[in-house]
Amino acid sequence: MDYAIREVTVPAAAAAKKGMKLYSFNIGDPNKWDFETPEHFKSALRNAVDNTDNGYGDSQGDISLREAIVKREYEKHGARIASENVYVTSGVSEGINVLMATLLELGDEVLIPGPGYPSYSQYIGFYGGKGIPYRQIEEEDWRPDVDTIRKNISDKTKAIVVINPNNPTGAAYEETAIREIGDVAAEFEIPMISDEIYDKLIFEGNHFSASRLPADVPRIILNGFSKVNLMPGWREGYCYFMDENGLMDEVREGMMKQLRTRICPNVPCQEAARVSLQGPQDYIVEMNRKIKERGDYSYKRLNEIPGISTNKAKGAFYMFPKVDLFDWKSDKEFVTNLIEEEGVVFVHGSGFCTEYGQGHFRTILLPPMETIEEAYDRLESFMIRHGG
Repeated sequence: MDYAIREVTVPAAAAAKKGMKLYSFNIGDPNKWDFETPEHFKSALRNAVDNTDNGYGDSQGDISLREAIVKREYEKHGARIASENVYVTSGVSEGINVLMATLLELGDEVLIPGPGYPSYSQYIGFYGGKGIPYRQIEEEDWRPDVDTIRKNISDKTKAIVVINPNNPTGAAYEETAIREIGDVAAEFEIPMISDEIYDKLIFEGNHFSASRLPADVPRIILNGFSKVNLMPGWREGYCYFMDENGLMDEVREGMMKQLRTRICPNVPCQEAARVSLQGPQDYIVEMNRKIKERGDYSYKRLNEIPGISTNKAKGAFYMFPKVDLFDWKSDKEFVTNLIEEEGVVFVHGSGFCTEYGQGHFRTILLPPMETIEEAYDRLESFMIRHGG
């Protein structure tokens, strides 16, 4: 599988070269729009560079940051974890990488949400495994189909991945769904990998973390600083283990061996990450307000366009609309054609899952309202021109 989110930049670059104005709705980077890293995070980084020892750090991550993560997870989720169970990574992507490298041997399987963030499929495939998508039910606000999860478990299954809030659908899973998946993980003694990087970006309801599940559920929780903390290029993430029965002791040791090999996470950025957890958090309230406003408008506007329908986003900053492909052979052709004619850049849904993403595209809720309006006006003209 290609990394579709960046793949669409190729036709976009060609369109820009011809002088076309682009509306780049393909990458979930809030700092490309009117969101900005809080100044005290930046000040902390400058101070760390100027006034601290920036030699190599602890391979597991600086203890002060790990302790701040322990406190953050307790305050947000009630999770009782110890700093020795926390591992700092170079973004969530490195966490996914080292976990799959540790978990998988040739032919092993990992259950992943369909549609879901493509890095999971890529890393699973890179290490000789196979990603098995489980359905998220579009008609039920993209609720995970637990029956599909159970049906797809085999003796080769090494983990169940959950992304909540979800990229690309914008779904925020109900507590019952997370508990049902946790019950399956406990029953089969399969680790549940819960990606919660958007956990404070919630517009409807509450976020239910997998860290709240019963102690017999083996879990690895992934999180990071790119989205909620507005630090997308700083490459700081973390994961922590909740495993009372020691089922993942070998995984932890294998992961730690890899983290030692890569030496350490970025040292000064870890100090800024610590400050981002311990300083004022009021900027997140304003961030949620702006994204919800843009999401509500996008939901209304997209559903007015001929041939387009979508569910409302409840978290993260994405939507995953369905498109009638009346003039295109595939959703990828639709996306490419839209770029070529209108300069509006989405990501084709099949890039998030060939089985459950076909006939969709992912859009973002980050641009200012006037940019969203212009882009969707162009999308409407495009759909009408092609027979909508």
